[in-house]
Amino acid sequence: MLIESRPAIDAEISALVIAQQRELREADGGLDGQVTVTHDDIRYLAVVLNGRAVACGGLQSLDAATGEVKRMYVRPAYRGRGIARQLLGALEELAFRQGHSVVCLETGTYLPAAIGLYTSCGYDPIPVYGEYVHNPYSVCFAKRLPVAA
Repeated sequence: MLIESRPAIDAEISALVIAQQRELREADGGLDGQVTVTHDDIRYLAVVLNGRAVACGGLQSLDAATGEVKRMYVRPAYRGRGIARQLLGALEELAFRQGHSVVCLETGTYLPAAIGLYTSCGYDPIPVYGEYVHNPYSVCFAKRLPVAA
């Protein structure tokens, strides 16, 4: 398994983001406001197995101290192998290298596996923030990163 940086315009990243959004629409009943485009201000990582990107996640800087994990997704056939946990660790390392001291994220209340992953990785619930404030299905988490020695 390889975790590598990919540009927002990468075709495999785009395909994973589209698959993620399609799956989320099916899970939440088709809530409005979901987009299937990548964003230039997100640094994407891809998990590659046998030459194919099977998972992705991104990091967007909210401010100098805070990075937000975005677009975490593992193709269904590759779940249950610890890929999401390793990808989340790589995104935290990316945030640390970019000088962030906190990583936050948003997920849906209807995604218990995602909530379980984040809490088991040390993320604590925080008040809903930003664009998620008016979404009754949003739940947000944050984790303070270790301080550099």
